[in-house]
Amino acid sequence: MLMKFWNDESGVIISAELVLVMSICVLTMVVGLAEVATAINTELNDVANAFGAINQTYSVTGFGTLTIGKPKAFTVGWGWTDTIDDCDTDTTCDIVQGAVTHAQQSGAVGSLGG
Repeated sequence: MLMKFWNDESGVIISAELVLVMSICVLTMVVGLAEVATAINTELNDVANAFGAINQTYSVTGFGTLTIGKPKAFTVGWGWTDTIDDCDTDTTCDIVQGAVTHAQQSGAVGSLGG
């Protein structure tokens, strides 16, 4: 019985192939998810830059009415000015660079696009 078990190879090749295929799948998923995470962070950084570029300055003008030369009702104008925050006008505040080398950051090599 021990020799029969020793010589029985049904399932050995299948399990070895399954381990190999599953290892390749896991490694592929890790690399793919890392790229997805980089792409999502880059897009969220673009959204943050867009929100930072919004100018929130506003003002309200005053008005008034006169009745027989006397002021009847009036309001005073007022306003608010948006001050520049960090990274509002700075486009180099990118959080995620992706696969960009030091030479590409310094401008020695063309960018990868994006």
